[in-house]
Amino acid sequence: MNIKVDIDKLDDKTVVFVAGEIDAFTAPKLREALLPLAEEFKSKLIVNLKNVSYMDSTGLGVFVGLLKIIRKNDGHLNLVELSDRLERLFSITGLNDIIDISSKSEGGVQ
Repeated sequence: MNIKVDIDKLDDKTVVFVAGEIDAFTAPKLREALLPLAEEFKSKLIVNLKNVSYMDSTGLGVFVGLLKIIRKNDGHLNLVELSDRLERLFSITGLNDIIDISSKSEGGVQ
């Protein structure tokens, strides 16, 4: 399965729309798209996961690494529109306590 990453830069935030599966094969592509965004600004990064059908531990690792960089730069990470399955994954791992997760969309329309 492939992954698709679309980026909308708005005034005070960047919204990233991710579609597909995030696994050991696709996580490097996602990391390659997200990390430069985290390093270049000190604002809000919103990642919309509405169209992500699957995520494994490598995907979780991408978001943990992203969060570290964003916090170092005084930015904010918000994951939005997670499926019930993804919400459970973040909850089971305890990452929902350290990453801002919202059920509703924020930012651009797609």
